[in-house]
Amino acid sequence: MADETRKSRQHLKRTITLPWLVFYGVGVTIGAGIFALIGEVLALAGDRAPLAFLLAGLIAGVTGVSYAALIQRYPRAGGEAVFVNQGLGSFFARLAGYGVVVTGIVSSAVISIAFAGYLRELLPVPQPLLVVLVIGALSAIAWYGVRESVFFAAAVTVLELGTLLVVVFFGLPLFGDLGNVVATMTPSMNAAILTGVLSSGVLAFFAFIGFEDIINMCEETVQPEQTVPRSIYLTLGITLVIYVLLAVIAALAADRQAIVSSAAPLAQLFESVSGLSGKPVAAAASIAMINGILVQIVMASRVLYGMANEGLAPKWLSIVDPLRQTPARATMLVASVILVLALAFPLVRLAATTSLVTLGVFALVNLSLFLLGRRDGTGVLYRRRWWGLAGAVLCMSIAAFQLGAGLAGGH
Repeated sequence: MADETRKSRQHLKRTITLPWLVFYGVGVTIGAGIFALIGEVLALAGDRAPLAFLLAGLIAGVTGVSYAALIQRYPRAGGEAVFVNQGLGSFFARLAGYGVVVTGIVSSAVISIAFAGYLRELLPVPQPLLVVLVIGALSAIAWYGVRESVFFAAAVTVLELGTLLVVVFFGLPLFGDLGNVVATMTPSMNAAILTGVLSSGVLAFFAFIGFEDIINMCEETVQPEQTVPRSIYLTLGITLVIYVLLAVIAALAADRQAIVSSAAPLAQLFESVSGLSGKPVAAAASIAMINGILVQIVMASRVLYGMANEGLAPKWLSIVDPLRQTPARATMLVASVILVLALAFPLVRLAATTSLVTLGVFALVNLSLFLLGRRDGTGVLYRRRWWGLAGAVLCMSIAAFQLGAGLAGGH
């Protein structure tokens, strides 16, 4: 028992600096989503696709400010659960913490299935075996060490960013017609146009989800009070610029219908602006899926570790591997649940609910900032309290809009 207590008090190893954390943040944010979402946003918004991504960036940015403020006061793993526990109490903290874990696990399972399906087209291997192999390999990387995990994620991030920047480079000649796109966004909008922009903005918002995972790395980050907030702002800024540039190019592309109807819209966009094969872009999208699984395993295990230290999850999940100084038990649990879901359950409907769960978590975090700021009366939380209230209202409004749209679509 004494040995268990001693182990539970071990700390995670601080090895991550600002550049690596930004790589991690950009990698977890710019994942498989943008490779598929660009076509759907273009279909909904048309020439106003850049406006949709700007709106999405605003939505993410408001909550990003709340996260950056809270992490300065509570620089501990378990992020959302820790924040909400301080602001709203343990019941809502468990909801927030487990909500984050559930979204990470379900999305990883869905991505695992999608990746295995793609790879099966190239290798004559049964899909269940591919799922086991990819989850097993990525879980081993996550267990081996956070520096190795972040290094692997950074390497994939370079590939992702490089691919997107190549598309932007070939699309730069189209910017001569940028005035035409701007002209379509300046006239007054009627209700139908506003609804379309809002719908596409909500859709584009989910391409920004992932930046919040940065906070769960704070106990393995050097000087987290300064490093984590900076990495949040840099991650959101880099992501927004790239997304808007891609949206402008997509809106200016000649063969818009082919992009909208393609199963690999970014690959089709590359073909349209370059005249070259889009297969390398499609391959980069599949590799982005691997990155998405890894960072979600790392994130979910750190949330469970942090919740266990806060008394919000079973204490055995706080045990740190004495050799690797990583939350090995939490990592094994997360990987096991991902594997079960990927092999045993149809996840289309579950995956659709992750967006609503994420908005619910964001609303709780923002509301916690507002309440903590009111109680403090001074300091960064007090100064940012109205950001928290605005973020909570915004997230709840978007969730209500999304639920309404889903119900209307169901009929």
